[in-house]
Amino acid sequence: MSMAVAASYSFFVLRSTVNPHGSASGCPPCLATRQSSIGVLALKATGPKEIRNLKRGPSPFHCNSNADGISAKGDTGRSQPTAFKSLGMEIRHKEFQFDSIDQQIEPGDLQDEAFLNAVVKVYCTHTAPNYSLPWHRQRQYTSTGSAFMIGEGKLLTSAHCVEHGTQVKVKRRGDDTKYVAKVLARGVDCDIALLSVESGEFWKEAEPLHFGRLPHLKDAVTVVGYPLGGDTISVTKGVVSRIEVTSYAHGSSDLLGIQIDAAINPGNSGGPAFNDRRECIGVAFQAYRSEEAENIGYVIPTTVVSHFLKDYERNGKYTGFPSLGVLLQKLENPALRECLKVQSNEGVLVRRAEPTSDANNVLKEGDVIVSFDNVHVGCEGTVPFRSNERIAFCYLISQKFAGDVAELGIIRAGKFMQVQVVLNPRVHLVPRHIDGGQPSFFIIAGLVFTPLSEPLIEEEREDSIGVKLLLKARHSLARFKGEQTVILSQVLANDVNIGYESMANWQVLKFNGTQIKNIHHLVHLVDCKW
Repeated sequence: MSMAVAASYSFFVLRSTVNPHGSASGCPPCLATRQSSIGVLALKATGPKEIRNLKRGPSPFHCNSNADGISAKGDTGRSQPTAFKSLGMEIRHKEFQFDSIDQQIEPGDLQDEAFLNAVVKVYCTHTAPNYSLPWHRQRQYTSTGSAFMIGEGKLLTSAHCVEHGTQVKVKRRGDDTKYVAKVLARGVDCDIALLSVESGEFWKEAEPLHFGRLPHLKDAVTVVGYPLGGDTISVTKGVVSRIEVTSYAHGSSDLLGIQIDAAINPGNSGGPAFNDRRECIGVAFQAYRSEEAENIGYVIPTTVVSHFLKDYERNGKYTGFPSLGVLLQKLENPALRECLKVQSNEGVLVRRAEPTSDANNVLKEGDVIVSFDNVHVGCEGTVPFRSNERIAFCYLISQKFAGDVAELGIIRAGKFMQVQVVLNPRVHLVPRHIDGGQPSFFIIAGLVFTPLSEPLIEEEREDSIGVKLLLKARHSLARFKGEQTVILSQVLANDVNIGYESMANWQVLKFNGTQIKNIHHLVHLVDCKW
């Protein structure tokens, strides 16, 4: 990309340094003093220091699609309280753990079952963005995964199987022809993608799968797909060992998940899991890899799949799972309940409401939520779930759609009242995934500006981003919709910016004294000045 630079313009910056104790001290002298400056930028230095507990080490939770034998290094999940990691296309070979042969069953009587023919193999070519050089893309690579037919010319697979996909092809069992597929919708938070295939030949004599109910503990489960180790279909069997709200590694979200002990390996992602009645009970999408645990795989239940499909049908696109938009605390401590004037052993404390949520206009710090749509909330933040079971409170929220209204029973200063809150998807100040797949950027006088994002932090390495920006990324909330943390990513060396070459990954606070809202606002301010 060519770049025009006016030599008569210069920037003013305010630089901060980080002392050995981590506090910032101002350094007011300007780096340039020409009077015909195009603008004044206030930059906050983040420093190279790191806090050990902010770093995200490797975790053994993998999403499972394989890269046709080609290893691509990458870490696709946020740090989790447990060792979770996406089974994504980018896999480290050293982390492969193949399950024992006795779990891999011969199809036998399943060989001619029609429901196996609904499972297809997915071939995807990916071209991921280069977040450090946002005007470029990384070298393309290929991966394989699984998908299955659901009727009306559509297929379901895992979202991470087709992430940054430039070409998606599918192949039916026993066929040697690959058909081009189109990605209709990707649900990043629920790790589900909807595909379509226009070719009528692909759907010839096809029988779509039927969804079954949510299974119970110890129910038999069969996982079908195309994992590593061969080109033919693979079938593994096990039982349902747990059903609870689970951390989804790819989307960094918490939704209902089914834990099974059937083998799930890279390439199984997007494949169906069946009960003993040959009904699809969910989508295989990740597995737990750890020295302390074995044979732990996860399936997206049909309740989450149904929510994804209904969302797409309602809006013509996927809008996402809603959020209440509050930070909650358990109320197990009797002294805390007495201080809040909560008489019974119930409820969760509202610590903070997100500024962009409707709850910020309804709830106050110190409120205690004791019911959600007339379902009582326990002091551990759980609600009743089927018989003799309890589940995390956020499960009720995940049953809603964007724009739905929830009725909350709260205790405020010892008085019970009911309020209504509109639920919408969470607004992230530092997003985990970029809408549209390609990051925004702005270059002027060799200065490269781009919004801060989790993929950029991962690509640049956390120690080069600095402690202050990491704290902002992990803990800060968006004050309004559209807010971004704009950073000076790097300086492209040029005669006009001599002396600034070492500046990198500094947050941009102001332009000519005006607080910057996002990257588009910065471009607007520069255009107006120009």
